Amino acid sequence: MTVSSPADSRPQYDPDQYRMSVGDHLEELRTRLIKGLIGFAIALAFCLFFGTNVMSAFCKPLIDVLLEKNLNPQLFSTNLGDGFSVWVQISLISSAVLASPWMLYQLWSFVATGLYAHERKYVTKYIPFSIGLLIAGMLFVYFFILPWTIRFFIEFTGDIPLPAAYQASVHSATTQPTAAAFPSAPILDGDPLTPQPGQLWFNKPESRLKLFIDNDDVRVIPFGPNNLVATIITLPEYIDLVLGMLIAFGLSFQMPLVVMALIRLGILKAEAMKKARSYVYFGLVIAAAVITPGSDIPSLVGLTIPLILLYELGLWMGGKAVIPVPVDA
Repeated sequence: MTVSSPADSRPQYDPDQYRMSVGDHLEELRTRLIKGLIGFAIALAFCLFFGTNVMSAFCKPLIDVLLEKNLNPQLFSTNLGDGFSVWVQISLISSAVLASPWMLYQLWSFVATGLYAHERKYVTKYIPFSIGLLIAGMLFVYFFILPWTIRFFIEFTGDIPLPAAYQASVHSATTQPTAAAFPSAPILDGDPLTPQPGQLWFNKPESRLKLFIDNDDVRVIPFGPNNLVATIITLPEYIDLVLGMLIAFGLSFQMPLVVMALIRLGILKAEAMKKARSYVYFGLVIAAAVITPGSDIPSLVGLTIPLILLYELGLWMGGKAVIPVPVDA
């Protein structure tokens, strides 16, 4: 005699009892798509309004390093529409990220009706973890990898000296002009309150050499480092680099879920994956070199180490996680 528990006596959701025609499925899909697009349109309007502020936030890691190295904190554009195209690009991507919870909810509402209770429970259990890994990867890039990469390249470029012949000619000068022969600009901790037309000053916090023309018209005079190479950083190329790194790291941080799924679905054995660690690590280095934008060393190292740690986390989760299975009636 088998005594059923209260949990067994609860009615189980069976999608077979709620079959829909093809037309009903298409109508449901159309409704969900419209709702998702409405949410995306609202987020897009919000991001377009604050697009320039978002652009400044994207550029902050670069500006911080340029100020740290006493370089002119400006980006350049080589085409007339670069600023506008980058503004639209950032607004579209930001609105997609902002509206993604609502859009995923609409997609889930459409798909969930065709899943059993144990399938829905398993999916909803790991969706928050997946989103958390995606956000963690992007934050890791923004606060650690991106500043590290920028600092590495700027310092490397700044260490390239002029040819020895020119350095020798500079140090061979035998005359020293008087101080009056040098034009000078005052070094200030900000902009003067009431500058006069033609006045020139150096804004120390901004590392900018400024010239006042007239009627609140302040111009910035660009300057470069005292070395052989002066890097000109363009706005579109920098934004493409940032977006590429954010996407690459965000998706790569899904490694634990991929490893866990391979183990729990029986595609690979956990013991075999543990024994093949050396080969997997080598493969992760190759994968990091392929997916990192620019294939630079800081990004390569910064992605390889987290991937190895996330791989080990996936092995641990694969041994702990249990996929629920339906109970036979």
